[in-house]
Amino acid sequence: MTEAQSRLERRRELTRRKVEKRRAERKLRQQQKDSGLAPFPTTTIANGKSEWTSVEQETQARREAVEEQLRVYRNVLPILLQRLKEIPDPRNAKTIKHKSTVLMLYGILAFAFQMMSRREANREMTMPQFQENLKLLFPELDSTPHQDTLNRLLARIQVEKIQDTLIELIERFIRNKKFCRYLVSNRYSIAMDGTQKMARNHCWADECLERHVQHKDEDGTLTPRPQYYVYVLEANLAFPNGVTIPLMSEFLSYTEGDQSSSKQDCELKAFKRLAARIKERFPRLPVQVLLDGLYANGPVMEICRQYHWQFMIVLQDDSLPSVWEEYRGLEKLQTKNRLERAWGNRQQRFRWVNGIEYHWGPNERKRQTIHVVICAESWEEVDGDTAQIQEKTSRHVWISSEPLSRDNVHERCNLGGRHRWAIENNILVEKRHGYQYEHCFSQNWEAMRGYHFLMRLGHLINILAQNTAHLAQMVRRLGVRGLIRLIRETCKGPWLDAERIRLLPSSPQLRLD
Repeated sequence: MTEAQSRLERRRELTRRKVEKRRAERKLRQQQKDSGLAPFPTTTIANGKSEWTSVEQETQARREAVEEQLRVYRNVLPILLQRLKEIPDPRNAKTIKHKSTVLMLYGILAFAFQMMSRREANREMTMPQFQENLKLLFPELDSTPHQDTLNRLLARIQVEKIQDTLIELIERFIRNKKFCRYLVSNRYSIAMDGTQKMARNHCWADECLERHVQHKDEDGTLTPRPQYYVYVLEANLAFPNGVTIPLMSEFLSYTEGDQSSSKQDCELKAFKRLAARIKERFPRLPVQVLLDGLYANGPVMEICRQYHWQFMIVLQDDSLPSVWEEYRGLEKLQTKNRLERAWGNRQQRFRWVNGIEYHWGPNERKRQTIHVVICAESWEEVDGDTAQIQEKTSRHVWISSEPLSRDNVHERCNLGGRHRWAIENNILVEKRHGYQYEHCFSQNWEAMRGYHFLMRLGHLINILAQNTAHLAQMVRRLGVRGLIRLIRETCKGPWLDAERIRLLPSSPQLRLD
């Protein structure tokens, strides 16, 4: 057999497998429908040609996308610019060319348009057509500054005030009841998770954490070398519909550790600081905290109870052996704590035990009453290689602050605890989908944090825009990154109509889909 014939046979085999897989998937969907199971909706964008058939249609769609995004900006910019204006500017007022609010708005737009670096922002956003469109959309941008000017400003101001501006926007949305329909048990779900922002082989700031990693020398030997990294604990509002709203960031710092015992700052210490900040800013907000297995310990539960927060914490198999022992013993007595139900295309079997006494602290003098629930689920999928229907299984375990029952186990687990993954997806988006989470942007610690807070503001504005009624439909057709790319390219070209922009309301309402 020649090489061409062999290649042809491989193509035929791949085509045959694809056809068999599609047939098996159609058969599986029909079986699930007959059984009363409703598969979860997919978010895959259509694999087809452009729906616009003329330049006029494309022009109209581009204008509508930018105008809808501008409505969100005009809704949040008044309070945003007012709070940014209140940040003290240490520069000489007689020599400055750009106001601090202009500089920071320019930084927010750089992240909203997903510029990859300061250099790209300088190169792209200073193009004549881009500048004209920015001035049309944002009259506050009377001139386009250089990114180095923003960097110098962030290195000297109180960058925490930028994050306070983001928090104040969230407070305003909560007061206006924008998120009421997304609550779980009438509480706001706040997911927290830590992640590494960047790592370097040299100590570029005293606040960097330090660790030793194995380095392979030229002769093949492994030697430990120091590595300096930045770690951040993030807190986001996580809603059951998949919307995740950036809330607060807590940077871990070497200076926050115990210098006398050579102990560095850690995620649990950062959680204590972050929880205190959230409680201070939202003292009466009903909160349910969603945490991973690292936080399954007494001090974290004690803080949540002290703040009157509910919690759902992942319990791993090798964590809290005394709790697992109590669970296995009480499970035989609480035989009615069972529930089987269908959720999407999955069959779920819940088992839970209420009233477990967890002792901790010196001589185990401290005590917490907790409740443990196990969710075992199964579903069917089509194997990509054999086109055979295979059964898949998974198991999830949570510690609940509230007693569980047949009436609330679905809401607390499926709508609450499971959506802790939303913050992981949010961090993935900021790292890999255009927001350059892992990029340093500045070798100054304070400026680096300032860029981080500006990035979170830019991401928040994009999230709000993408979940408005009109743009949500475009996201389904183009995808999130496709929509952002469309808006960015439209602002770079001569697509906009100045008269239409001027006729838009100056203070529009924000209506989420």
